[in-house]
Amino acid sequence: MPLRRFIFPVFVLFILLSVYCTAPSSKQGTAAVKTLLISQSDSLNLSLNQLDEAARRDDSTLLRKRFLETRNAFKKVEWFCEYYIPGLSREVNGPPLPEIEVEENKLAEPSGLQVIEELIYPAQPLEKENLKREITSLRASLVRLKSTIDQTELTEAHVFDACKLEIFRISITGITGFDTPLSGSGIAESAVSLKAVAAVLRMFGENNALQKQIGQAVAYVQQHPDFNSFDRVTFIRNYANGISKGILKWQNELKIKPLETELALHNNTATLFDENMFNIKHFVNSVEAMPSPEKLAIGKALFNDPIVSGSVRTCNSCHKPELAFSDGLVKSPSLTPGKTVNRNAPTLKYAGLQNAQFYDMRFSSLENQAMDVIANKDEMHGSIEEAAKRLQKDGHYNALFKKAFPAMEKEIKPRFVMIAIASYIRSLSPFNSRLDQYMRGDDQKMNRDELKGFNLFMGKAKCATCHFMPLFNGTAGPAFSNTEGEVLGTLKDPKAKTPVIDADEGRYNWTKMDVLKFAFKTPTLRNVALTAPYMHNGAYQTLEEVMDFYNKGGAAGMGIVLENQTLSADPLNLSKKEIQDIIAFLKTLNDQ
Repeated sequence: MPLRRFIFPVFVLFILLSVYCTAPSSKQGTAAVKTLLISQSDSLNLSLNQLDEAARRDDSTLLRKRFLETRNAFKKVEWFCEYYIPGLSREVNGPPLPEIEVEENKLAEPSGLQVIEELIYPAQPLEKENLKREITSLRASLVRLKSTIDQTELTEAHVFDACKLEIFRISITGITGFDTPLSGSGIAESAVSLKAVAAVLRMFGENNALQKQIGQAVAYVQQHPDFNSFDRVTFIRNYANGISKGILKWQNELKIKPLETELALHNNTATLFDENMFNIKHFVNSVEAMPSPEKLAIGKALFNDPIVSGSVRTCNSCHKPELAFSDGLVKSPSLTPGKTVNRNAPTLKYAGLQNAQFYDMRFSSLENQAMDVIANKDEMHGSIEEAAKRLQKDGHYNALFKKAFPAMEKEIKPRFVMIAIASYIRSLSPFNSRLDQYMRGDDQKMNRDELKGFNLFMGKAKCATCHFMPLFNGTAGPAFSNTEGEVLGTLKDPKAKTPVIDADEGRYNWTKMDVLKFAFKTPTLRNVALTAPYMHNGAYQTLEEVMDFYNKGGAAGMGIVLENQTLSADPLNLSKKEIQDIIAFLKTLNDQ
């Protein structure tokens, strides 16, 4: 046999062996991940047992040490819990607030690590019975976690997606201290989460560049552990963005097909500041309402046309584009002379990327919001049915609707009008602010004070624990599946010598649930410099007034008894310079 004929098959065999050794098969990789998860689940249970033992002693230092070890053990499996079993994840590490089911008029008491944190870190004597109860409850949740790991069939595409979303989660809630408000361990825990992602990805072969990126991010976090001084801009821009891009790139290199379904984010989203990352269809309630250029065009025309109301009033009357679709007034004028509507007109920008509409969150869809505004006697005092009839008689609109709704027979249905207006509002999410451009690599878009303001917003000032990046509203990523409201105790008049809560009881007016008295949706802060005055009652004329309110701890921090206030009553202790830096940052959120 010629030597070259012998060398060729040996060379091919060498290549195949090299690929096999460096790139495990799909089953090998996912099986290894499951084995790792089972081991980490066992470690989490062991950490909880040690916490339980510490809880029986009178040693607060040991107790807190064991608690932080338990949290670290959870952070190793957080990527799996949040992705595959978000409901159980809330039981283990959800906010220490009741979970409210408005439709069923019931609430479930909170449980898990954040509730345990509140029992361990306050100055008052340890409530051992309550702590024992919470540990027992957590143990039951961890049993279900172990069972779910055993039963879950992992796929490469889902694992890679979950790892990428964990990087997003670290940036959105991890480094902001969202789930560690008292222990302040969020920065250190972010390093644990990063290592966990690295360990999972390692099961699919060698990627030295990506592993190096993650290692550098871990080193940066460990070198800068202080919560207040941690540079979140640098972490997100120089580390997190590169890692999430690297995960997506490697998935493509391994020829792992993206998931067939898309949720809030497109599957090809590489960073939290990609221009077109949001899948707007995820926020639409029906197939018929799926956006299209034709529906958008009709909606834009109707937004500015009094044909909808049948009077002089249009949507544009209270939502002006030059004011980020607000109107600059404390409260918009009512159709009744001398009166106003009940609340301040909010911006409509980014309204399509939330799961609740109106300040009191009474509707989930933009279609229902449009219908309510048109019918409201103080706003448009019209009828969606009558609007459809007027449009039916208009030849131009009739042709447009037939093109936008191919299934339409003879009549323009009232729901078509609502869908068209909602489609236009859903288009008002440009993501082209100076912050967006800076995070995409343009160094000239933000100055030093603005960058300091971002870091304060995300850290010491705790703004980002309610106004979640990148929407800066109450819709938390990376799932973006729920929009939160808060109880702040907004004042009737922030300039009054004696503070008094505004009488509007918010969500309670619709739900009659005591826990929701004075609760209002957390709105977006994008374009906030254009949307004064502020709060649901428009009582705050400047951002300085708003920041002063938060700096003092809301109503409870100002001495008003408000037992269900969700905002911490502790003062933020922000200096005047720090407040000005935060306001400077907020101005970078204006769309360009």
